[in-house]
Amino acid sequence: MRDWAKARRERTRHLIELGGLVQKAGLVDLTDDDRATMLGAFLDIAGKLQGGNDTAPTDLKIRWRRAGLHAFDADRDHD
Repeated sequence: MRDWAKARRERTRHLIELGGLVQKAGLVDLTDDDRATMLGAFLDIAGKLQGGNDTAPTDLKIRWRRAGLHAFDADRDHD
């Protein structure tokens, strides 16, 4: 397989996995699949990570990572 095809396949898989996280978080249903609303939420998150709030970006990442790991564990335990 050519390098460009392999890189494209890896990128496609990565994007599909990210879409799965959006679905797993319930954002599709909670926003009625409104992509502008979801993009706005993601832009808000990006702004917070760029230091646009009172909480340090590192603290936000730690808090969000813990919540994500807990959700993955709960999902694994549920299966």
